[in-house]
Amino acid sequence: MLVIRDITIDCADPERLAGFWGALLGRPVAARTGPYVWLRRENGLTLGFQRVAEPKTGKNRVHLDLASPDPAAEQRRIEELGGRRLREYDEGGFLVMADPEGNEFCVLPTKPFDVDDEGRANYLA
Repeated sequence: MLVIRDITIDCADPERLAGFWGALLGRPVAARTGPYVWLRRENGLTLGFQRVAEPKTGKNRVHLDLASPDPAAEQRRIEELGGRRLREYDEGGFLVMADPEGNEFCVLPTKPFDVDDEGRANYLA
């Protein structure tokens, strides 16, 4: 059986993204090795950033879903840290944000919410 050990995000500037995500998640940098910067492991999972030469092009095929009791407050905090809201996804009813290099992630409420048959949420209303 396999388990997810690390999530690694390709990026141009691993120090910058580690700073953003570390502040967002309350995880300090734990290690730097070659092109990698790793945040402290928690709950068996490490988030890492790998320097790559090629830029991000298009929508992520995998994204993180982060949970908060107050998604609106988290949106403000994310924007203060250098992230931004991606309004092109507003119709789906999810709070979709991007880190400073454009990697998408969602902020979901910790309380239950409904999703309709089309996959749209309603927690932002």
